[in-house]
Amino acid sequence: MYPLHREREQPIFSARAHVFQIDPATKRNWLPASKHAVTVSFFYDATRNVYRIISVGGTKAIINSTVTPNMTFTKTSQKFGQWADSRANTVYGLGFSTEQQLQQFAEQFKEVKEAARLAREKSQERFELANPALNIAAPQLSQELSEDRHSPPLLTVNGPGEEKLFRSKSAEVELTAEKERVKKMLSEGSMCEINLEAELFTLQDSNAKLVAALQEANSSVEQWKKQLAEYQEETDRLRDQVAELEAQLGRPSAGQPGKEELSRSLEELEALLRAKDQEIHNLQSKKTDVGELEREREEAMQRLKDLERRNVELEDRVQSSEKTLACNREEQAHAEVE
Repeated sequence: MYPLHREREQPIFSARAHVFQIDPATKRNWLPASKHAVTVSFFYDATRNVYRIISVGGTKAIINSTVTPNMTFTKTSQKFGQWADSRANTVYGLGFSTEQQLQQFAEQFKEVKEAARLAREKSQERFELANPALNIAAPQLSQELSEDRHSPPLLTVNGPGEEKLFRSKSAEVELTAEKERVKKMLSEGSMCEINLEAELFTLQDSNAKLVAALQEANSSVEQWKKQLAEYQEETDRLRDQVAELEAQLGRPSAGQPGKEELSRSLEELEALLRAKDQEIHNLQSKKTDVGELEREREEAMQRLKDLERRNVELEDRVQSSEKTLACNREEQAHAEVE
């Protein structure tokens, strides 16, 4: 556990992630807060005795969130997590490149949350010791509030409309339960849709990087092919020169300088041929890398299609739930009229 009163100039923990914030208008869609992955760090503020999550993009603070004991970091997919900050009135989302990075951040969040709880308890203890008179009337007041909270509400019914009133109350209770069920379904659907959109954004970013890498690899392959053709042409030319030299020199004795020069030329040619063979091998390896990139890109595209399909299904569920809620309201209105 972290010391509660030690100033930390360096971050406690840092990770790279894509940062999102919930759309304040719809409360359903994610808005990217950074174009690329940025550094997200935990800091300890010794002046105020609090822990913060901070991320800065250029000169702008993307995240400045004070960690409180009631905060919860939720992993909503293999590489995405989120937490709500009531003080900032927003929800932050982080998309990581690996599942391991997400797990490390979640564990760090849990530890910092516990440290924040201990810091708050120590502050409360110091406050209570300094102000003991504030706690004298607390038990009695708490008991009165508890009794009021557990006292059941009383309903009085007069006149011949008793049966009608009870029927209306029953319909209202059923409608309230149905509203809660539909509200819960809408909330779950919205959260799933939010998570899908965040994962969709991350996949689109990964797909763009794969396309760029694939284009670069294809460009390298074309360049290698061009160089290989030039090397082969040069090799053929050298072979023709060697054959021409052999024809001109005939079969000279071992001591003649022409033979030694020819031998050196042959050795240089063989070395050049070996270098070209190695370059051909490297070219074949490049082709394999391009194939792997292409397969990875196809897998990413398939995941994008699956996410879009799931998004459509969620929208259908939300529309169906809204229709059900509207029908229940109409039924309640008819029951009240009767």
